[in-house]
Amino acid sequence: MATGSRAQFSSKFGFIMAAAGSAVGVGNIWGFPTQAASNGGAVFLLVYLLMVFVLAYPLLVAELTIGRHGQANPIKSIQSIWPKQKMAAAGLGIAGMVAVSLILSFYGIVAGWLLGSLFAPIFSLLGLESAATWIESFSTERNLVMMILFMFITIRVVRSGVTDGIERWSSRLMPMLFVLFGLMTAYILTQDGASEGLAMYLIPDFSHLSSDLVISAMGQAFFSLSLGVCTMMVYGSYLSKNTNIPKTAAQVALIDTGVAFAAGLLILPAMFVAQNNGVEIYDASGALLSSDTLVFTVLPAMFDTMGSTGIIISILFFILMVIAALTSSISMLEVPVSCAMEELNKERNTVVWWIGGIITLVSAIIVFNFGDLFGLVITATTVYAQPILALIFALLVGWVWRRDQLLTEIKQGNPELEQGLFWKIWPWYVRVVCPALIILVLAS
Repeated sequence: MATGSRAQFSSKFGFIMAAAGSAVGVGNIWGFPTQAASNGGAVFLLVYLLMVFVLAYPLLVAELTIGRHGQANPIKSIQSIWPKQKMAAAGLGIAGMVAVSLILSFYGIVAGWLLGSLFAPIFSLLGLESAATWIESFSTERNLVMMILFMFITIRVVRSGVTDGIERWSSRLMPMLFVLFGLMTAYILTQDGASEGLAMYLIPDFSHLSSDLVISAMGQAFFSLSLGVCTMMVYGSYLSKNTNIPKTAAQVALIDTGVAFAAGLLILPAMFVAQNNGVEIYDASGALLSSDTLVFTVLPAMFDTMGSTGIIISILFFILMVIAALTSSISMLEVPVSCAMEELNKERNTVVWWIGGIITLVSAIIVFNFGDLFGLVITATTVYAQPILALIFALLVGWVWRRDQLLTEIKQGNPELEQGLFWKIWPWYVRVVCPALIILVLAS
């Protein structure tokens, strides 16, 4: 599709907020602090930061560059750099879209829990205690209803398109998220017990370092930056040619990492505030209780110990969580939607309801088979599919894409790039070091 006919972000700020919104999500605010709390706090933080710097950022540049070069959906964008193997390129694009759709299918369930946790204190304030109890209690019916509600919201935003939907809402919601983060963290750090959580988060204990921790940190970096599932490739395709991709990618990575770090500053001290208020957070062996549902059990229990103030804090916290979830879910749904629109030549309004409906159906199947499928889908997509697909994209950029064409593309928006340190290191790094690191970590 010609560049002129393709939707684009209307401003650099809009793109950065949308891309950061895709990266900043439940993975940062739920996944990262939980992983940190389960893996020694500061040690996990250090390894995660290392993974973002040595793996995630170079691959983020690669995916954005593929997308902007193709100016199309993932299938056509990958084919544009691998024209001799169009079927294989199409297969990779489809694999990325299947992976991101499966991620959205479990993500919608988790986001539904967040909606339930947001509505519960509101219902309590209104005196609707039975409704509050139902909406925050784990059940198949609750999971199904809240997942459908969240998916409906996601579909409505994506239906409005790139500029009027994704960019507009990301530009509104992300600044709100940053403000709420600051207010919540400042409040929690004034509470008794917070200093203990802060010490765990910022003072490393290297006895916790292990190969499992490194794998978890890599998966967290890939998941939080939406790598390996074509999301950033699609967003790259909406970039104008005068965008400085390395600089813009660095800004997105810094925002994402900053939010993950801030989430740890909020959640880990909050855990110890909860413990100080009588909430049990670790078992006798020192293992974190309810690690997978930390923000749905430990934090609400802490809010309950704060009286009426706790209700307000709880509502603000879960508004923050829902915003983070929504900015990520709209980016995930955009991947298969953009592809179907172009490959099938269909209108966005039609495609978004069909694809959103199919993902909602898959999510419902997971809800009805929760014990068997929920953990399986998470592991298959985030632990295996994302790193493997990111590895293949790195190999394509490093070994298949002609170096002169790659330079021509990435120089647009940064004419001096060829003379700088970035171009002397990055192509070789993506070609050799990134694949070797991914294989080494997965093999361990």
